[in-house]
Amino acid sequence: MESRAMVLEEGKERTTNQVKGLPITLLRVLILFVTICAVFSVISIYTLKHFGIESVVTTTVMKSSFQPCRGEQDRLLDLEDWIRPNSNPIHNMSDKELLWRASFGSRIKDYPFKRVPKVAFMFLTKGPLPLAPLWERFFKGNERLYSIYVHSLPSFQPQFSRSSVFYNRQIPSKVAEWGRMSMCDAERRLLANALLDIYNERFVLLSESCIPLYNFSFVYNYIMESKHSFMSVFDDPGPYGRGRYRNEMAPLVNITQWRKGSQWFEVNRKIATSIVEDTRYYPIFEKYCRPACYVDEHYFPTMLSIEAGNALANRSLTWVDWSRGGAHPASFGKSDIREEFIVRIRSRHHCKYNERNSTVCVLFARKFSPSSLKPLLDMDSRVLGF
Repeated sequence: MESRAMVLEEGKERTTNQVKGLPITLLRVLILFVTICAVFSVISIYTLKHFGIESVVTTTVMKSSFQPCRGEQDRLLDLEDWIRPNSNPIHNMSDKELLWRASFGSRIKDYPFKRVPKVAFMFLTKGPLPLAPLWERFFKGNERLYSIYVHSLPSFQPQFSRSSVFYNRQIPSKVAEWGRMSMCDAERRLLANALLDIYNERFVLLSESCIPLYNFSFVYNYIMESKHSFMSVFDDPGPYGRGRYRNEMAPLVNITQWRKGSQWFEVNRKIATSIVEDTRYYPIFEKYCRPACYVDEHYFPTMLSIEAGNALANRSLTWVDWSRGGAHPASFGKSDIREEFIVRIRSRHHCKYNERNSTVCVLFARKFSPSSLKPLLDMDSRVLGF
């Protein structure tokens, strides 16, 4: 019994010593953990102090959460993206959206890139361009100095070859009726599409029956060096001028401001922009100038003579023969095409060009029928210069 009691006493004492030793072990582990945390904190503070919290956080976030897609989205937009003209004028904008977009303009005159100004040739047609081969010859070799826009009936599908200067140059179009505001809408649509190209500086409105009377270099220099835009503007006191005026247009337009002019114009970029951004004169001309008031003869001439009269040369660059009378000008076909005929058109005029007297007053002529194409192409190149 005594020996058993001693064994139990020893076991009890050994157990008691183990229980007492357990807190000491935990205390040692806790001290080690605190020491490690303190060392890590010191290292972290040193790192942040010398390298900065922003760089550390940014680097961590970029590596962990921001992985940009590769390809086009990686490239930032540069100036070239804003100034590069579209190779195809087709778009999905409505007229309202197009006019708004085209009204954008830089107020700084000095361009931050090399800009070679172009002439925009805008063809307002019903369908085909029967004189296209003549124009192809006219444009050849001057690709960087012009652009082309064609407005035809929406249903018309052009069949130009890929090598043609007219290939893919048809803009989104609507029906344009002679003498109605839809005709002016078509002209504004052409201007607006051409204004989207920042390189276009001058804008010429032409029809499918127009021909050039000089070579491209001569036409380009004449237009670019002019201080004025070319729009026929005059006060006609007769029944086909002031006789078309409506008193309801006052006070915005008084009868003394009422003007008439040719539909075929050439304007600079500033005037073109003022035409497409107009919301002041458009509503009253749309409402009050209807047949027998032919709005395409009055809207632009009247508006521009009021707003920018000093910028206009008050003449058109397109010759038209009204000598035969009637509602439409004379038309010319195969039998009319002679060298003397072309020379007579070019030399029978006197005008002012940059405040100086000149005998070069027209650069284009109309109306030439499809039958005139062959004799025009067969004519000695020295006559037209191309």
